[in-house]
Amino acid sequence: MDNAGEAIAATGLLVAAMRAEESAREDALFTDPFAERLAGEAGRRLLAEATSDTAQSSGQIVIRTRFWDEALLRARADGAAQVVILAAGMDARAYRLPWPAGTTVYEVDQPQVIATKDELLAGEQPRCRRVAVGVDLADDWPKTLLSHGFSPTSRSVWLIEGLLQYLQASDVDALFARIDTLSAPGSQLLYDIVGATLMEAPFLQPTLEFMRQLGAPWTFSTDAPAALVEERGWTATVTDVAEPGTRWNRWEHPVVPLEVPGVPRGYFVEAAKT
Repeated sequence: MDNAGEAIAATGLLVAAMRAEESAREDALFTDPFAERLAGEAGRRLLAEATSDTAQSSGQIVIRTRFWDEALLRARADGAAQVVILAAGMDARAYRLPWPAGTTVYEVDQPQVIATKDELLAGEQPRCRRVAVGVDLADDWPKTLLSHGFSPTSRSVWLIEGLLQYLQASDVDALFARIDTLSAPGSQLLYDIVGATLMEAPFLQPTLEFMRQLGAPWTFSTDAPAALVEERGWTATVTDVAEPGTRWNRWEHPVVPLEVPGVPRGYFVEAAKT
């Protein structure tokens, strides 16, 4: 891995530490029994540094985790037996979600990340057919995914969680083009986006500086998140992070209708290929 790849991989440890912290709460939005192990000392240290240096909350990560848990299971119930998690990092959904029989979860990430997770979870049994795909997303990952048994003629559900903000706009476009090519009609695509207004908000600047110092700067944002797929003929539903966050008592700010401009937001997008 190059330095940027290593830094982005390190954010997976930070997310795992946040999930472990949430799982210990009495009112936890989800339970991830593997998160503590996957985070390790490095993840716990990153979490301590992040909360100390930026006073940032893990709330958005916690909300995101629960939101995508539910969306993935809905997509699977709708008939998408292939689940592809891009830049899977220390995600443990293959092990912790109640997947229906016949589910295959492809975890795509850098070979070193895959190897580390396999070592940490040695002896654990996934609750689906888990296929680890070690390949960098900057390389020809569709070819590697296909070589691991993925079928582009069968319905699939894709998850891009916590990744797009680290990419350049051209790389985001290329990633979505590849997914579109690999997706059969009826497939679904789930992704989260940092809003452009949020990226410029003064209260977010300490977090952005922390990520820059970590070596994983945030570079991509947009307040038109549905356009990324609608221009390719997909239909999209956009949710402000604040909406489920408020519903689950993990958000301190009021929900503002999406049609109101100039509001700092994070977005969840659920898209379907029609």
